[in-house]
Amino acid sequence: MARKDFGAKPLCFPQPVFIIAAYGENDVPSAMNAAWGGISDFKEISMDLSKGHKTVQDLRKRGAFTVSMGTKDQLVACDYVGVVSGNQVPDKVARAGWHVERSAFVDAPLIRELPLALECKLTSYDEQTGILRGEIVNVSADECILDEKGNIDVAKLSPITFDPFNHTCVALGEVVGDAFKAGLQLK
Repeated sequence: MARKDFGAKPLCFPQPVFIIAAYGENDVPSAMNAAWGGISDFKEISMDLSKGHKTVQDLRKRGAFTVSMGTKDQLVACDYVGVVSGNQVPDKVARAGWHVERSAFVDAPLIRELPLALECKLTSYDEQTGILRGEIVNVSADECILDEKGNIDVAKLSPITFDPFNHTCVALGEVVGDAFKAGLQLK
């Protein structure tokens, strides 16, 4: 089997399409798209976010933010908040067609059109590296994405991931096996 070398680059699958949201001045919501992040502990999320983003400035002032999963049906709006700067377009959340409600757990907005969100308190932000860490205080899901047992149905959620090789978004949803069971056949 031949392999191709790509060098040292941040190329891996999946890269989430995270939509980070915070409140700015006068409770105006800001939101941005970020792919470099993930769960780093049981109640912690970590991301690499530049300090120049309006949303980063807002969440640092408020000490709170939400992280919603981008979805297939919200692809255009999710991409929009990633290509337009809140520093130039302060009402980009409204222009994306999104509506927000205040989280009951943190001082940050929940985007109604994105049915799965982590509600987080800011625990640290390193200006030199851009590494942000947040404590996950609550995970909330709209009932429209729940299965009959009350669990998240990934097919109903239809989350998207960023493909850094091809600069595309890919929808997830196909179940291919049972975790913690499939490997037992090799035991």
